[in-house]
Amino acid sequence: MFGVYPAVQHHSAIATKKNVLRLRFMQILLATTLCCTSSICSELAVAQNLPTLGDTAREELSPLAERKLGEQIMNVVRRDPDYIDDGPVSEYLNRLGDKLLDASPDARGEQRYDFEFFAVRDPVLNAFAFPGGFIGFHSGLILASQSESELASVMGHEIGHVAQRHIARMLSSQKYDALIPLAALALAVLASRSSPDAAIALAAGGQGLAIQKQLNFSREAEREADRIGFQILRDSGFDANGMVSFFGRLQASTRNYNDNVPAYLRSHPLTSERIADIQTRVLDQRYKQIPDSLDFFLMKARIRVLQDPTIQGLLDSKLAFDLQMKSERVEDKIAAKYGLAFIALKQLDYLKADSLYSDAKKQVEKNPVLQPILTRSSVFSSLSIEIAIAEKKYDYAIREAEKSIEQLPLSRGLVYQYVGALLAAQKVGQAESYLRDQLVLYRQDAKLQNLLAKVYEIQGKQALQHIALAEAYAIQANWRAAMQQLNIARLEKDAQYYEQSVIDAREREWSVLHKEELVDEKRKKIGI
Repeated sequence: MFGVYPAVQHHSAIATKKNVLRLRFMQILLATTLCCTSSICSELAVAQNLPTLGDTAREELSPLAERKLGEQIMNVVRRDPDYIDDGPVSEYLNRLGDKLLDASPDARGEQRYDFEFFAVRDPVLNAFAFPGGFIGFHSGLILASQSESELASVMGHEIGHVAQRHIARMLSSQKYDALIPLAALALAVLASRSSPDAAIALAAGGQGLAIQKQLNFSREAEREADRIGFQILRDSGFDANGMVSFFGRLQASTRNYNDNVPAYLRSHPLTSERIADIQTRVLDQRYKQIPDSLDFFLMKARIRVLQDPTIQGLLDSKLAFDLQMKSERVEDKIAAKYGLAFIALKQLDYLKADSLYSDAKKQVEKNPVLQPILTRSSVFSSLSIEIAIAEKKYDYAIREAEKSIEQLPLSRGLVYQYVGALLAAQKVGQAESYLRDQLVLYRQDAKLQNLLAKVYEIQGKQALQHIALAEAYAIQANWRAAMQQLNIARLEKDAQYYEQSVIDAREREWSVLHKEELVDEKRKKIGI
């Protein structure tokens, strides 16, 4: 919720009304979640028995509680229709983020956050960080990035906010009565994506004075995040000038749209002082040209299509790709062909999608510098699998997925596609065996559990289906739903000794967590 970038595009009154209604619903959810956080933080801090090291932020909000808070917010965000749940996009962002963090491991902090980077569907330039290492990017900001170094600079800046625990430090200065305004601030950031008017209303409804104090605090946090972000960018081998160029364009957009930007956004100014500070740091660095990866261009093409998948949106994207085809840069041409193939897939023109994808692949094969992308890019290979499944060429899709997974064994998106291809080919037993093996390695993957539940449903294994659903809910810390699924599983006719044993074990484990959830709900009702 820090590092907010100014809005440069506005939506219709209809879109504004839709977002106001949705955001009011989200406000209730987040305010409810955050109202009880003081008790959660206190209990978790006691349970950890952490030593006091003179950091007031540590005393107010433990790293564990901070992560829990972030997960609670993300549970709401993931249900938002504008959350981009796309394997290739998610993998690209997280791979880029991991590259930055691997070069600067101290940025994870002593709490060793497992960062998660994600995208939301909105043309407004914006990015934000939630507590505990969750960092979001608007599709508009990704498309506005003219180089991979520019996108990495924004990512580094947001990592800096998390690494410096700015949210915990904010709360330490405001005490727990700042939690409700903090919820309103988080919502205002989300509201600013599509509706400046909604953002103003939410901010005003969240105790404006407290919010203003929080934002005044964050001015120094912005400068601190700049410095941390610059160091991360430099250490990971990206062009530090990317931060200067991107911030410069944002500053220009602020001047152009200043009258329409909400006040709380203007209190995060992209000042000349901040840009000058980064420019001074760049001057001390030896210049080296950093080429952008082809994956960067492919991911941008994919984001452009996902940003607006309506009929008109696809037509607009096609015009943009047709114009991009005239570029002299080979990466632009390949990405444009990729984007046009993705559009054809969305329009159910599978033959055209296959033809365009093949053309893009041939262009890559002709270029010795770009050839390695064919074996290193899940963004590229995943589209081929998507098209094959759509064309009902299931055996081909399975072979392509197996080959890609062999080359990219850590790709979660390819794993999901592979299971999808197996299920489409009615190879349910093979899908079950594969999912079980994957869950040994990635037990905390809710998508795998949901896929396994789907497999069990096809097989008619009802008890196991509901156990898998319970596991998925538990991963998301939704203990009420998890316990409900266990109760359903227990009553199924095919729940034998093994299934009952699993249910009993999970029930003992989760009942404590469920009781804590009920206590929190009771506190909310009585206003504690």
